Amino acid sequence: MIVEEIMNSEVYSLLPTNTVNDAVKLMREKKIRHLPIVDENRSVVGIVTEYDIKNALPSCLIEEQSSAVNSTPIENIMIKDPIIGHPLDFVEEVAVTFYESKISCLPIVSGGQLIGIVTTTDLLYTYIELTGAHKPSSKLDIRVSDKPGTLLTITTIIKKHKANVLSVLVFPDSKNENSRILSIRVQMMNPLSIINDLRNEGFDVLWPHLPGVDL
Repeated sequence: MIVEEIMNSEVYSLLPTNTVNDAVKLMREKKIRHLPIVDENRSVVGIVTEYDIKNALPSCLIEEQSSAVNSTPIENIMIKDPIIGHPLDFVEEVAVTFYESKISCLPIVSGGQLIGIVTTTDLLYTYIELTGAHKPSSKLDIRVSDKPGTLLTITTIIKKHKANVLSVLVFPDSKNENSRILSIRVQMMNPLSIINDLRNEGFDVLWPHLPGVDL
């Protein structure tokens, strides 16, 4: 999946000469927490977040200082030369950038111009959609040997029960470096019959932990 598929194309922005008060009003009106700052050619020159504005604003009890800050140009408090992304970047790579750089949004630029924005909320929603967690379903965690053909055997069992597979995630096994944990979400509310068949085939089903069944 690429960034173009998840980015918000209706992106609001301000010029460096706009004031802090302009940013506060726009964020409240549009219910957003991030504002790319662009020049006259819509090239990204900075970014301002809700956190930046809260840090810039003094106590509301100091009226004179508050008035001065509200009229301060955005360029005085913005993060300059922010990290930017491209619409053809992979979502997985963007997620790594968010994690490693500890950022909460990424302006998306094409042809030198701002065309969208991706936030942590967008990434989280994408993860939910990819895993199918928002649909009526059940999750199966299975410890498997790290060898070819294992996934095919498991999905064949699931197919026999006419259940759709919504997602498959693979995790390292913290207890055994030679095995993996498959986390499979199936579109079935009661997967007991699948679990029984998996165990009959020798698979170690870790979740769900069924009462009276030794794992």
